Amino acid sequence: MAMLAEARMMTSHPFTRLAHPAPVAASVRTAALADPGFGKLFSDHMVTIGWTAGLGWHDATIGPRGPLTLDPAAAVLHYAQEIFEGLKAYRREDGTITLFRPQANAARFNASARRLAMPEMPEELFIEAIRQIVRADREWFPDVEGGSLYLRPFMFASEAFLGVRPAKEYKFLVIASPAGNYFKSGAPAISIWVSEDYTRAAPGGTGAAKCGGNYAASLVPMAEAIAHGHDQVVFLDAAERKFIEELGGMNLFFVFADGTLITPPLGGTILPGITRDSLLSLAADEGLAVREERYSLDQWRADAASGRLTETFACGTAAVVTAIGTVAGHDAAFTIGSGGPGQLTQRLREHLVAIQRGRAPDPHGWVMPVA
Repeated sequence: MAMLAEARMMTSHPFTRLAHPAPVAASVRTAALADPGFGKLFSDHMVTIGWTAGLGWHDATIGPRGPLTLDPAAAVLHYAQEIFEGLKAYRREDGTITLFRPQANAARFNASARRLAMPEMPEELFIEAIRQIVRADREWFPDVEGGSLYLRPFMFASEAFLGVRPAKEYKFLVIASPAGNYFKSGAPAISIWVSEDYTRAAPGGTGAAKCGGNYAASLVPMAEAIAHGHDQVVFLDAAERKFIEELGGMNLFFVFADGTLITPPLGGTILPGITRDSLLSLAADEGLAVREERYSLDQWRADAASGRLTETFACGTAAVVTAIGTVAGHDAAFTIGSGGPGQLTQRLREHLVAIQRGRAPDPHGWVMPVA
């Protein structure tokens, strides 16, 4: 089926391969991959596809990564029509390269596009774009522990005009970044700061879309968190300023002594994380009781103090699953459990990573071979 889908896609949207005049030398690449960090190193190639009103998707290319040329009046620079995705490619011990749930990324990308009045992309074209760059840059996989190739598909309005309406021209690109650990500290559990002065998203807004504006809005409270000595920021709901929503870029789970898990409900203000959804399935597979319901800061603090709450963890594509050890804010300061990763946090993380990397069965059919 995958081969048929690929052949059908290639017939309707053939990719043009552009020769790379000066790829990074193998010795330079090897040295860089020894310590890739996260989001600071990029591979040789990128995918570019255009969209024009009346024509649709066109001119799919895979070629050298390089600077973009934009008109100063490009709509994205003035009206912020921009969305993106994030997923990883994994190289297994036998050399096989796989993706994890790229169909879910394609679906979320299109949901974001609808919210930002942008064109949707056929799922098979989205996935083929990812295949193209992974195959072109398969030598860029880092050999560090937990290493992967982080993939960033994104789309922006490229039409040159000044006026508040949906643009008529867009560019879709995919770039790749060899990745190591997401959190620089390498600590077994992170510390988070409660933002009581800023909110991430409001009902009816773009909280469920993966658009740059959501992340720009988190930068000031994130800087506040770092200034107070913490790794991340957690946001409360915009309406009542009391219920936990999510971190700057990760979803949250709360683990209780009776084995119950709670995660805040989506409801349009929280990004529907693919890692979040995967963990809900894995927890259900284990027979754990999982509830999607609102959970307040006051409850969080009281349950941590009483011992009813034993673990809290954040999850997302970049960091996968990360334990939260301490929480602080203007009116809150408490430790969760022992302050380190709990048993369930570790177990769920290990199970998910094992599936992603081919070390455990994949009963849900989440893994897609690429090359």
